[in-house]
Amino acid sequence: MPELPEVETTRRGIAPHLEGQRVSRVLVRERRLRWPIPEDLDVRLSGQRIECVERRAKYLLIKAESGTLIGHLGMSGNLRLVPVGTPAAKHEHVDIELESGLALRYTDPRRFGALLWSDDPLNHELLLKLGPEPLTDLFDGERLYQLSRGRSMAVKPFIMDNAVVVGVGNIYATEALFSAGIDPRRAAGSISRARYMALALEIKRILAHAIERGGTTLRDFIGGDGQPGYFQQELFAYGRGGQFCKVCGSTLREVKLGQRASVYCPKCQR
Repeated sequence: MPELPEVETTRRGIAPHLEGQRVSRVLVRERRLRWPIPEDLDVRLSGQRIECVERRAKYLLIKAESGTLIGHLGMSGNLRLVPVGTPAAKHEHVDIELESGLALRYTDPRRFGALLWSDDPLNHELLLKLGPEPLTDLFDGERLYQLSRGRSMAVKPFIMDNAVVVGVGNIYATEALFSAGIDPRRAAGSISRARYMALALEIKRILAHAIERGGTTLRDFIGGDGQPGYFQQELFAYGRGGQFCKVCGSTLREVKLGQRASVYCPKCQR
């Protein structure tokens, strides 16, 4: 599933081509996504000028004059720009055609993504209870420390909880815990304030670096400019179970935490 850096990379790729442009029509070939695409989306969005393209957690917010299109890429979705009239291949479900002659095309083989319309997106049920963005001052180690007190759940699923902080998915949680030297199996409530301070800094650093590198090339992710990300080349732990640790040379171990594979180094992380 595309994580926060991939979604932010997509936002940065499509925003310059959408902002200030007027929608000429919306062509929906398949409405059956995770939730059905609204029947009246073409009526609501056509003729509207796109004011800005923002992101909240892993959701893209395409703000028009009279409402906002909330997009989620699901497990296999991507958004890219094509010339209007470009023949659609299988799984290319939606074109948002612009007067500029470009169309924003949504592709999703597994159809687990979403395109929804809202007059008040930040109060939409999907966004209302989300925690702070990780790259803002609202998120820090003190928040992690305070919310973790008395929690027996493992630290990795704790930092992946969107009510704690948004956008720290499996890839970047694994990498941040490795960088901070914290065993992902440790009980969240057993970790000190100082170590949470270090972990929060690593989450911020790794996410920011991944965004700069264009995200992680995994499965079907393609940025809004059609180019893949490059952060995968720099992964220290994620997806490397059984391989050697790049820091100490030990064999990395893989366990299941919260139904997710988690890789860690038995020497570097405690």
